[in-house]
Amino acid sequence: MKKTFKPKTQYYQSYTDDFVESGNQSFQLPDSYIWAHDSLLYRIVSKCIYTLAVFCAFIYCRCYLHIKIKNRSVLRQYPKSGYFLYCNHTQPVGDAFIPMRVLAPSCCYIVAAPANLGIPILGRLLPMLGALPAPDSLSGMKKLHAAIRLRIMQKKCVVIYPEAHVWPWYTGIRPYPAASFGFPVACDAPSFCMTAAYQKRKLAGRPKMTLYLDGPFLPDHSLPPKERKEQLRQNIYECMLKRSQNSNYEYIHYENGEA
Repeated sequence: MKKTFKPKTQYYQSYTDDFVESGNQSFQLPDSYIWAHDSLLYRIVSKCIYTLAVFCAFIYCRCYLHIKIKNRSVLRQYPKSGYFLYCNHTQPVGDAFIPMRVLAPSCCYIVAAPANLGIPILGRLLPMLGALPAPDSLSGMKKLHAAIRLRIMQKKCVVIYPEAHVWPWYTGIRPYPAASFGFPVACDAPSFCMTAAYQKRKLAGRPKMTLYLDGPFLPDHSLPPKERKEQLRQNIYECMLKRSQNSNYEYIHYENGEA
């Protein structure tokens, strides 16, 4: 008789709980941190490392995550403009690789937690792979905003995970604040969303992933900036929530409460 797969259960207290932590979770950015390098040598080395990472992303997404991409053509609506891409946060490693795979051959920049830069060896390479760490200080936030505006002006994609915390293989969309939606409002740039949904595979317990791309979502200039930001968040959240209903398989079951 065929054995029925039973998902592991994870218990959470709030939607901001962390289920994945780096080896140096308390890592903080130095005051001298540079978000956008002008050095030609740095940019050449970054390009080489990024190209290698895109190859690794292709292998990882194809062989481990078994990704299928739906509606990727929507991103071609703004070939001469930078834009933002909002995604649900469900893969500790994959969420670094997935945007590279989807957006290739174009490069992207991902807003990330500073703790990722504290990972031995790999953490030092992340800025060259497009990581834009979100600092705690006000001066650091000004530099992050400046770096994001620069990338949008360069017609690049800035990727944001508004849920902030990784919940591996989660099939829903967690509520998230409107804070990160201030970027497209300030830059007056279009936004898209990419929703990962999970379906059962025939030969393994681990599911396959389908990515749904939707947009564009544009700031409503008839509203004040604060309301503009909230409406943008609401529109993207509702779209992601609808797409998440295409999940039909739980690899990990999340339940509110204590074990």
